[in-house]
Amino acid sequence: FGEEVIVENTDDAVAYACHITGAIVNDYTAAPVYFSDTSNGAHEWLIEFEKEPENLEAFISALDTGLKKVNSDYEAKRHKNIALRLPVVHSIKKGVFQEWLRHKGKLGGQHKVPRLSNERKFLEEILQMNTATFVTK
Repeated sequence: FGEEVIVENTDDAVAYACHITGAIVNDYTAAPVYFSDTSNGAHEWLIEFEKEPENLEAFISALDTGLKKVNSDYEAKRHKNIALRLPVVHSIKKGVFQEWLRHKGKLGGQHKVPRLSNERKFLEEILQMNTATFVTK
């Protein structure tokens, strides 16, 4: 969306949201929800919580506030939902990110879940795995 959100921004915003809500995040990834004729774009997040927030909406609001604090362009695009609407956040099952890495042959070593992507491929794959039944080892 051109707001140049970087991993440092998202890490800071996640930390802020955790501080505000008492949540603990194990891992996350985010990708764009593209503009359509009927809706502005957004950032879609998949978050694996170690400790879920009592209120996911409060976490989303704090995440949004955290992003606004660290990225003025994001803040401008979020102003009155001009270009971006509130982030979309899915709380995913524990182990889904590890299962996705295993499925990709990238478990262990220096391989990590991509924090941010300009494409939806990783997010869609992980979201699909979240709805599947699997056993973690």
